[in-house]
Amino acid sequence: MAKELMLGNKAVARGLYEAGVCFISSYPGTPSTEITEEAARYDEIYCEWAPNEKVAMESAFGASLAGRRAFCAQKHVGLNVAADPLYTMSYTGVNAGFVICVADDAGMHSSQNEQDSRHHAIAAKVPMLEPSDSAEALAFAKLAYELSEQFDTPVLLKMCTRVAHSQALVETGERVVPDRPYEKNISKYVMMPGNAIRRHPIVEQRTRDLTAWAETAPINRVEMGGTALGIITCSTSYQYVKEVFGDSVSVLKLGMTNPLPVQLIKDFAAKVDKLAVVEELDPIIENHVRSLGLEVHGKDMLPLTGEYMPNQIAAAFGQPVPESVSLPDAIPPRPPVMCPGCPHRGMFYTLKKNGCTVLGDIGCYTLGAVAPLAAMEMTLCMGASIGALHGFNKMRGPESEHKTVAVIGDSTFMHSGMTGLANVAYNQSNSTVIILDNSITGMTGHQQNPTTGYNIKGDPAGKIDLEALCRAMGFDRVRVVDPYNLAECDAVIKEELAADAPSVIISRRPCALLKTVKRQPAFSVNADKCVGCKACMRIGCPAISIRNKKACVDVTLCVGCGVCGQLCKFGALGSTAKEAQA
Repeated sequence: MAKELMLGNKAVARGLYEAGVCFISSYPGTPSTEITEEAARYDEIYCEWAPNEKVAMESAFGASLAGRRAFCAQKHVGLNVAADPLYTMSYTGVNAGFVICVADDAGMHSSQNEQDSRHHAIAAKVPMLEPSDSAEALAFAKLAYELSEQFDTPVLLKMCTRVAHSQALVETGERVVPDRPYEKNISKYVMMPGNAIRRHPIVEQRTRDLTAWAETAPINRVEMGGTALGIITCSTSYQYVKEVFGDSVSVLKLGMTNPLPVQLIKDFAAKVDKLAVVEELDPIIENHVRSLGLEVHGKDMLPLTGEYMPNQIAAAFGQPVPESVSLPDAIPPRPPVMCPGCPHRGMFYTLKKNGCTVLGDIGCYTLGAVAPLAAMEMTLCMGASIGALHGFNKMRGPESEHKTVAVIGDSTFMHSGMTGLANVAYNQSNSTVIILDNSITGMTGHQQNPTTGYNIKGDPAGKIDLEALCRAMGFDRVRVVDPYNLAECDAVIKEELAADAPSVIISRRPCALLKTVKRQPAFSVNADKCVGCKACMRIGCPAISIRNKKACVDVTLCVGCGVCGQLCKFGALGSTAKEAQA
């Protein structure tokens, strides 16, 4: 046994290792990404990035069916994509243990919505465990496999941003690999109606059995303190409650949040004068407690939205709130921007210059909606840009067809953009789709995808040819442009929007932050030529600013992409290398 300080996500990965997991398939999504990345460090575990969460879950289910413990991870919106196999997997059950991690993002630090994944556990009728720190993340990951095999069910392990990305001391153990044989069982695994109708009562009985287990499970524990107030809580909220109240109140800490115990809660309520629930987002536990006929406080004191903080909880319960330190001056806002040299910048600038309506997608290129580019007007979910463009153009007709485009990243296109593109080809809308191919999954920290030619370990892998794929899907017009070349982008966009046919433009330039991308000499400003027109500021590059009414380039940020130089009519911007040669 050894002790180590670990991030929650790393602790989950360690728990998977110790539990004898042999197969992991995931799609990267903050705050879950590091689990699979850390697990990939163990050579004993086969790990992969799948094209999307649905494929990841189905692949992991196949590994479980084969008799090997399996795992997949995604963020909360990723579980929406994988909900289809999850809900039916609840009926089939598993062979070897199968655990699914879903990481919620209360506060929307890196997400397009604020969603409570406990609803999926309830609706799919599968158990859910919620750790509150790294030590529990490791322990619960191992326990989840025991429950999965004991109750013949997939198990959801729910993380959240704060637990996933905070550190705590954990105690590591040894790896034990169970082996279960595969046995043909058509009535269990073939979910046609005649079989499924016989599996549903089994699911309901399993829920009753799990509820009974939850009544005495060690992960649902009572910590008696003062009896004037009793608080039922879970996950990171437990840490905040203990920080605010210490032992002055009694706490029922729930490690399993579906199914919830009944008698345990009633017995706890009988020991305290006043009962409250502290849980982030929706009142799942609170509504359950109220359904038991108990008087309880919760969302009447705390909000339905956002990530909780200790001071917020203290104020809600009338506890002393430590004085905060205020700064004499207001901190100026610092909205996120695309990185210096981001290949998407030139494309968005060109689209804005041409007055295009841009329907966008999920990725770092969503920052194209931010000023000064402000060149994106819709972002919904992974892959939605292409489907939305098709519907938009079908309804608006020629007035939109020649000025409206969809933009989608290479990884997002492989995730769920292909079916939208097939719809454009099949139902023939005059739509122009721009695939922003930066040769990586940028938004979650540079993970590989099926278009990069490398797997999760960086080894050579199968590589999808985007041009050939688009042509095979029925597109005769497929163009490739360099987004650093503004004139080329402008000409191709004009040509494709003017054409009366569906088309695809692939904007190809690797992410400027990739280690394999050579940084070019920084640009500098010739102050004698600069007239202070601020044309270079229109691209929103953080390396460019105005000082003393003249443009100024921060050479520590500039990567020498040259886009700004193409905007200057006076030749004031140039490469420092060229100046040195001159």
